[in-house]
Amino acid sequence: MNAQFWVIQAFNGVSYGALLFLLGAGLSLIFGVMRIVNLSHGAYFLWGGYIALSVIWATGSWALSLPLAALAVAVLGLLMERIFLRPLGFDPLRQVLLTVGFAYLFQQAALDIWGGNNFEIDPPDALEHSVAIGGIYFPLYRAFMIATALVIGIAIWLAMERTRIGAAVRATVDDAQMARGVGIDTNRISMLIFALGAFLAALGGVIGGGFLGIYPGLDFEVLPLAFAVVIIGGMGSLGGAAIGAMLVGLADNFGKALFPELSYFTLYAPMVLILAIRPTGLFGRE
Repeated sequence: MNAQFWVIQAFNGVSYGALLFLLGAGLSLIFGVMRIVNLSHGAYFLWGGYIALSVIWATGSWALSLPLAALAVAVLGLLMERIFLRPLGFDPLRQVLLTVGFAYLFQQAALDIWGGNNFEIDPPDALEHSVAIGGIYFPLYRAFMIATALVIGIAIWLAMERTRIGAAVRATVDDAQMARGVGIDTNRISMLIFALGAFLAALGGVIGGGFLGIYPGLDFEVLPLAFAVVIIGGMGSLGGAAIGAMLVGLADNFGKALFPELSYFTLYAPMVLILAIRPTGLFGRE
């Protein structure tokens, strides 16, 4: 195996990790703020892709499908949190059962609306080419995935570290009861974070539609990867989600390239090891 192989596989792993960051960051923040294990999070990814397809079919605009699909799913997540999850309080068992139920409802609804065929979101022609650097060809669409995740990650980090709302979110993650005691409206923070998590997952679904395709069952395929990102990085940590996503993306890509028969082991073994050594994740709070 020459150097070109390692560079290409590393690039593919990082680009896949960028997609997983969009999926896992929202899940991590939702759990950090609300302590909700949202098992319907993968459905937001799937619905983002399907809604984007509908927008593209109706308007012919791929660029328009990105914000419209993400905002539509954000509203869907917001309604789910306000109407169904909020009245349950903080009972983990009820939360898990409700979100599992919604996951199956979303999956069946997608099947009824869009059918059981496999679809692929075609990106603009400008992103379908490759760029040669040092004799190695890098697909522009994968570079776009990395750039998008980087821009969104920096924007969210700045919002969390440099704004009053970000300070309120961080306070709620650290100690929700204390945050309420100093006058922070944790209900509004929870609503904001849940909508943001759905927005990011749906955006990942649109971008991933040109990479993975859109098909029934994709939601349950990506959900374990999202949990691997959160478990490795630490719940409630944006930086941890970024590191966890990169590790999962690289482990998945190199595992399939080097040890295809052991690819699941190479992907989930690091997660088990981190759980054993540091249950809160690499950057999770004790």
